[in-house]
Amino acid sequence: MNWLKENMKGFLLCLAITIPSCFLGKAFPIIGGAVFAILIGMIIALFLTDKGSLEAGIKFTSKKILQWAVILLGFGLNLGVIVKTGKQSLPIILFTITISLLIAYILHKTMHIPSKISTLVGVGSSICGGSAIAATAPVIEADDDEVAQAISVIFFFNVLAAIIFPTFGKLIGFDTTSGDAFGIFAGTAVNDTSSVTAAASTWDNMWNLGSATLDKAVTVKLTRTLAIIPITLVLAFICTKKEKNQSGNTVDFKKIFPFFILYFILASIITTISLNLGVSPSFFTPIKELSKFFIVLAMAAIGLNTNIVKLIKTGGKPIIMGACCWIGITAVGLLVQYLTGLW
Repeated sequence: MNWLKENMKGFLLCLAITIPSCFLGKAFPIIGGAVFAILIGMIIALFLTDKGSLEAGIKFTSKKILQWAVILLGFGLNLGVIVKTGKQSLPIILFTITISLLIAYILHKTMHIPSKISTLVGVGSSICGGSAIAATAPVIEADDDEVAQAISVIFFFNVLAAIIFPTFGKLIGFDTTSGDAFGIFAGTAVNDTSSVTAAASTWDNMWNLGSATLDKAVTVKLTRTLAIIPITLVLAFICTKKEKNQSGNTVDFKKIFPFFILYFILASIITTISLNLGVSPSFFTPIKELSKFFIVLAMAAIGLNTNIVKLIKTGGKPIIMGACCWIGITAVGLLVQYLTGLW
């Protein structure tokens, strides 16, 4: 009861931001509810100099709710369908993830960008935007300023991709009678689900393809989502070794192991088994929607904990990193897609 009392005020403030943000996200899907929530939270934070009794609830929402959102995300993954699509798109996904992480690491070293923001931008660019950042942040113990900065960078290039890529796809000669080539490109080169959906839907509308491109792009995107698992586990292991080297003492791996990722895997397995037994995909729709809602809720809390003035002052280098990752992913993705005959 004390726990509920301690967290309720801050949670309710986050909820008050989340509800309008979700409506705005549906009205402007190219931006998405998560970005609206962060922006509204950051604006309120300018006037909320002393959080007082709100602080515990805001912290709970930004940490625990974020992990629950990732777990529920697993209910949107049919591993059978993903394995089938993965055979086609896996080489592209592996190469694009590798190049993005490599670029982020090189720029972290050469431009002296803090390691946590570099990791978040690299992972967010290469895997699945906000969801990957949500999964990675607790593992590397990134603070809310770093999460907000990474989300902002990813959002900026998501919007550019959603606007530019359909026209770009036509210019470089993607097949306009089928959604396969552009769907694979959008699913691997665009970060966040909302922007993947926007770009693929635009291509479908341009060439009267129904939902063919959208279906392909979203499946490829979900295949990328699975990369959250090895990435977070590797990062947990690296963090363990780093803490051990710094302190000289043995670090308990259980304390920093991202157990919520195991629940994410379990949710995916439950979904796959259920669908194979004949359960309708629509059964999992409310759970997937709850996952999206929780992500927006957590982003509202992160916005409330973010110093917007500091974010603007330190935003230059992460934006350059995001641009380099975005260009690298696009170029390598197109090259591998061409070499594997999928374009």
